[in-house]
Amino acid sequence: MSYKYLVIVESPTKAKTIDRYLGKNYKVVASKGHLRDLPKSKMGVDIQDNFKPHYISIRGRGDTIKELRKYAKKAEKVYLAADPDREGEAIAWHLSHLLDLEPTDKNRVVFNEITKESVKEAFKHPREIDQDLVDAQQARRILDRIVGYSISPILWKKIKKGLSAGRVQSTTLKLIIDRENEIRAFKPEEYWNIPAVFKKGKVNFDASFYGTDGAKTDLKNAEDVEAVMSRLQLNKAFTVQEVEEKERNRKPAPPFTTSTLQQEASNRLNFRTSKTMMVAQQLYEGITIGRNTVGLITYMRTDSTRLAPSAKAAAAEYISTHFGPSYLGAQKQAANGKGAQDAHEAIRPSNASLTPESIKDSLTRDQFRLYSLIWARFMASQMSDAVYDTIRADLTQNGVTFRANGSRIKFDGFLKVYPSTNGKDNYLPDLEVGDEITATKIEPTQHFTQPPARYTEASLVKVLEEKGIGRPSTYSPTIETLRKRYYVKLVSKRFEPTELGEIVNNMLNDFFPGIVNTEFTADMENQLDEIEEGKHQWVSVLDQFYGDFHQDLTKAETEMEKIEIKDESAGFACSQCGSDMVIKIGRFGKFYACSNFPDCRHTEAIIKKIDVACPSCQQGQIVERQSKKNRLFYGCDRYPECEFVSWDKPIARTCPKCNQYLIEKVNRKGKQVVCSHCDYKEQES
Repeated sequence: MSYKYLVIVESPTKAKTIDRYLGKNYKVVASKGHLRDLPKSKMGVDIQDNFKPHYISIRGRGDTIKELRKYAKKAEKVYLAADPDREGEAIAWHLSHLLDLEPTDKNRVVFNEITKESVKEAFKHPREIDQDLVDAQQARRILDRIVGYSISPILWKKIKKGLSAGRVQSTTLKLIIDRENEIRAFKPEEYWNIPAVFKKGKVNFDASFYGTDGAKTDLKNAEDVEAVMSRLQLNKAFTVQEVEEKERNRKPAPPFTTSTLQQEASNRLNFRTSKTMMVAQQLYEGITIGRNTVGLITYMRTDSTRLAPSAKAAAAEYISTHFGPSYLGAQKQAANGKGAQDAHEAIRPSNASLTPESIKDSLTRDQFRLYSLIWARFMASQMSDAVYDTIRADLTQNGVTFRANGSRIKFDGFLKVYPSTNGKDNYLPDLEVGDEITATKIEPTQHFTQPPARYTEASLVKVLEEKGIGRPSTYSPTIETLRKRYYVKLVSKRFEPTELGEIVNNMLNDFFPGIVNTEFTADMENQLDEIEEGKHQWVSVLDQFYGDFHQDLTKAETEMEKIEIKDESAGFACSQCGSDMVIKIGRFGKFYACSNFPDCRHTEAIIKKIDVACPSCQQGQIVERQSKKNRLFYGCDRYPECEFVSWDKPIARTCPKCNQYLIEKVNRKGKQVVCSHCDYKEQES
């Protein structure tokens, strides 16, 4: 089939979607990602010659390059339609070199959403490749290559082979370990509170001790509690001393950026950051709905909350039609976060009228759940505030005050489409000053302050964004690298550093303080942004960085002491040769290995029993195991005879409703025992 124009995109799915929008004169093909890069076998950067990179064709991509060159020769014009970001600009630039295209050709086509209208409009306005964008990406690539390929060999020599360091990776590791050190140094402090249950008519409501003699009072120990309790007469009524009623508005959150999408998908859908980005990429590139392939969301790598006027208008029409004019918000533009590049819109549905339910049959379960989240967040951002009636009542007896706080939704507003995850309203009966109320329960409880929580994926992404470490596209691969290197592990969905991670972090802290410094990393991101804006030359930025870094390298090579990670005895002999077994650290954590390596290569997984009989075969014991992605799961120790597995921890009790086994689920609020089969749940702990 003849064609006049060749269009090159990254992925086959994206090519398939765009091909449907362009006429027969266009041929759309996929490069399937990068075709040129720095070599893996060496640094590939000539530091002495102004950091000149030596790019080569990526191994295994030769056939694709030949095919693209063949297609390009037959075309009157080649269009480069890689993703609309720095990396996409760099891919287009590499393609222009591989295909010998003129640097001044207006052959770069960008669109923020893959819809027929957006794609056709973009092809009316092709532009030259933006060299500032390319230089910013090239500076990042070369900077990270210099850091990684300079420090990693030192770690191999001084600690063990297979380790790595990186500008963003090592700073993120330091954040996790700094938090762990805070937890270790934390000293709990005792405090008490006195919850109470009051009753008016048939309505019970909760209140808590507030203070004495009109002043707020802290209860630090049992003596403080005794002083309060001694003033109370439990059979005497409390008097409502003050009632304050207010109306409170709660504003909707802005539409998603990359980081807020990753955080919310983690909290609401239990998605890993890598999974969120993979599914979002699918929604962006196109989903087949009926006979058409449609890009369902705008570009998913963005730090902007800006929305196009057409998107706002579409949302306003939908809201007014389906919910009524009272649900339509003020249409104010949300402010972008500090340091946001604002290169793209927020993440939103390409077509607001394509509701999740209307296309559910065309989506996988994960696609449906993520699209529902994106659609609802976008629609909610354009809706009116939720309005609450709040009430605060103070109840006193003999100078002791208990305070009850309640709220109820007066107008749901944006909550109509984006419900809160904060729980139900706290209902209070009608209370008036002078009412006498009976306390049915007053029980002091002792507590101790808790250390700061370890990072979840969501909270780690949030702090990376707040501190300006990395950019939206780097959060997911950074976290994955830390886990693959076994520098950190996920325990109950929270990051804990490993012994290996702490050793590496200590070395980097001592010899490369600039690399792991959050302010340095954030400042470097700002400098990369300024390269993109044409305010800095990329060579000068790298030159300024390399002076101090080279001194640190020289010092580390001469002064860093070799650390020997001694193998721990496993306490039993090898079943193959009789030598002692030891505990080693590998890519997926610790494992048993024969001390007679390499003559004997016998290994065994380290299995931890949890004292629970297998609910499937009743003969084996449940043990902890780790997947290849270092995720904890539970299985029977009689595998493969018994194939029982569970991501959630089974416990040694059965459900009182259906007699099936119970499991322990972990969420951001704590742990909860639930049934593996029915709807039985126990109170969270």
